[in-house]
Amino acid sequence: MGSDRLARRLGLFDATMLVMGGIVGSGIFMNPYVVARQVHTPFLILGAWILGGIVALIGAFIYGELAARRPQVGGQYAYIREAFNPAVAFVYGWGLLLVTQTGGMAAVAVTFARYFIELTGSHLPDALIAACALAVLTIVNCQGVRAGSGVQSALMLTKVVAILGLILCGFAWAGSATDSNAGGLVDRPVSLDLVQAFGAALIPVLFAYGGWQTASFVAGEMRNPRKDLPRGLLIGVIGVIVLYLAVNVVCLRVLGTTGLAATTTPASDVMRAALGNVGGRLIAAGIAISTLGFLSQGMLTAPRVYFAMAEDGLFFKNVGRIDPRTQAPVVAVVLQGIFAVLIALSGRYEQILNYVVSVDFMFFGIAAASLFVLRKRDAVSDVRSSTQYLAPGHPWTTGFFITICALVVFNTIIRYPANTVIGIVILLAGIPVYFFWRKQR
Repeated sequence: MGSDRLARRLGLFDATMLVMGGIVGSGIFMNPYVVARQVHTPFLILGAWILGGIVALIGAFIYGELAARRPQVGGQYAYIREAFNPAVAFVYGWGLLLVTQTGGMAAVAVTFARYFIELTGSHLPDALIAACALAVLTIVNCQGVRAGSGVQSALMLTKVVAILGLILCGFAWAGSATDSNAGGLVDRPVSLDLVQAFGAALIPVLFAYGGWQTASFVAGEMRNPRKDLPRGLLIGVIGVIVLYLAVNVVCLRVLGTTGLAATTTPASDVMRAALGNVGGRLIAAGIAISTLGFLSQGMLTAPRVYFAMAEDGLFFKNVGRIDPRTQAPVVAVVLQGIFAVLIALSGRYEQILNYVVSVDFMFFGIAAASLFVLRKRDAVSDVRSSTQYLAPGHPWTTGFFITICALVVFNTIIRYPANTVIGIVILLAGIPVYFFWRKQR
């Protein structure tokens, strides 16, 4: 298969950086205020981030075992294909290319462009700058997995420095806020209303922790995927949990719960409180680099899914072509870059993002459910993973993760029915396409 033709050049450090890079974008610099508007005490705010981190960690446990059992190129696509019908896996890849990956990348690229304009004073349209950033990263990743991973790791380390700088400056040079809610565990009696508010606060937290699963896409290019990918998933997710909690603690310390709920730019407010306007510009630079790193990670990982689809005979044959010089799936990388650039230039990325939520979490749950199938199948055929890695607490933790994914999808359907229907229609449109490609094969 294609994993035998791809260059195996990635190790544990690369896997860890890919996991963290897939999670950390611009959200952590802004999302804390969204949570604070739903729940109004430090206990509940930090509780939401802790619970979200636990869910992400359970997901990493599950994907770690899946990676050990099926260390194949395409990751989540391969797990779904092996456990269920290839049609389900194709629809996942179809949605990834048309909606979840390219739409998300276009939106993040425009976010990068806006911070770039703020820092440089450029008068170019933000869509044009976003398209240029996507084009440059596409070219970099066409040079091979080592080049793409090197850029991604450098940007991820810079992101960590920016987040640590925010935390250090907030604690060292910004004053402490006084807040009337700081002493209470909850701001209202325990009731269904409080549970619903906490659930609403958890949604943006779960989104902020999402993205770790994309590291599985490049399993076919890891030197020892059975060992390094599970370890990278766990180290990366735990590292992000620590960083996210520290950011929220410093935001609460400097702004208080009331101030945090009142702003839409908490990270910038913390840095301005610490270093004035210089702090504001520094954090703007940090956010720009963070978004660029997120784009780099997506440009490196997701094309491996389209490559795997072509290898299965379910997509254009050329998408499965490997460049003989760089040993990279160049056509797959370019295809994703073109789609993302077109969406960025069209200005439709915000509408597309509204369709992403239900689609993303639907396939998280399906991929997790594949662990039940693969465990049973491997037990019958007496297949063992070489590392003997098993997800702790399975089947209870896996069932809990699937339940959380189902609740997120259900909540999205209730709150945004029109957007959910559009997302599902796009997915269903992939079914006749699947049968067309299967017939062609």
